[in-house]
Amino acid sequence: MKVGVHKLAMSAPGDVSELAALIETGAVNPREIVALIGKTEGNGGANDFTRGLATLSYQLLLARHLGLSPEEVGQRIAFVWSGGTEGVLSPHATLFTRAPDDGPVPAEPRLALGIGITRDIAPEEVGTTAMVEAVAGAVRTALAEAGITEPADVHYVQVKGPLLTAATIADADRRGARLVTRDPNGSKPYARGAMALGVALGLGEVAAERITPDMIARDMEVFSSVASTSAGGELTKCEVLLFGNAPGATSAFRIGHGVLKDAIDVAGVKDALRSAGLSFHGTPSEEQAGEIVAVFAKAEAPLNGRLRGRRTTMLSDADIHYERHARAAVGAVIASVTGDPAIFVSGGTEHQCAPGAAPIAAIVRA
Repeated sequence: MKVGVHKLAMSAPGDVSELAALIETGAVNPREIVALIGKTEGNGGANDFTRGLATLSYQLLLARHLGLSPEEVGQRIAFVWSGGTEGVLSPHATLFTRAPDDGPVPAEPRLALGIGITRDIAPEEVGTTAMVEAVAGAVRTALAEAGITEPADVHYVQVKGPLLTAATIADADRRGARLVTRDPNGSKPYARGAMALGVALGLGEVAAERITPDMIARDMEVFSSVASTSAGGELTKCEVLLFGNAPGATSAFRIGHGVLKDAIDVAGVKDALRSAGLSFHGTPSEEQAGEIVAVFAKAEAPLNGRLRGRRTTMLSDADIHYERHARAAVGAVIASVTGDPAIFVSGGTEHQCAPGAAPIAAIVRA
């Protein structure tokens, strides 16, 4: 397997010009595109329509090149978007290609990618053990597809799945189905938490008996160390993108991960870069930073609103949601190390690392 990675700047949620140019020049074969992970400048909430617009825009472009309908493109390629580019975060997409390769095999494992997609998740299954189990199955599929035999070689599992919307709540009401909540935005923690627990279960990080209906989005001491989950109203299935380093992969990249102990943990950022194989002292030089291809992180408000003993207003601000505060802070910290604000930072860390902490993964040129 050879995985290609391309970062695409976006001037608006519907801007696909950089991918169009790469296809026209032959730098990207559209038939090898398998996934895209990106940030749009929406609000990141249940009513963030920039994610759907971005997906449709890329689907329309690729439909022309692949001779498929936009719907067929959506079935062939996984699109994962996170809304909210607060602070210095720059709207962008990271494109992944995958193709067989019979070239020389590097001595060390290289970047590999596996994809798994669940069945449709019913509204009454959002944030429940049914969602956990569906994601766990998709994780196992993605692990096998990536050619990774040891779960310890997995460094990043991105899952995007459905949350509750007014329409799906109404559908559940018509059928007399019981929901975890009737609040679309309030369903995000349940959905993110269930998907993260699905990663933990699928990778064997957590035993099945520890996952019960009443602990989802409540008992945060049960978690995955490599999951990064997001929920949106534009999906009905959960899409799992699993990244790791696999023997036999011929990619020009390696991936690593770390843990951000809080929103200003610069050392955690550097740990992730070193885990991916970037060698540097202090802070990466401009040349070394140029070897960093992509960074993916989660962001969380400090527990009880206190950051290293100091009070913050992240959790008490009635005007700005805490996720937006956290994304802005974490994005600035990461960019101060990498020198590039085109970073994927998503809010909400339910069951993703220990309470108060957040996962971070980095892809660098090998």
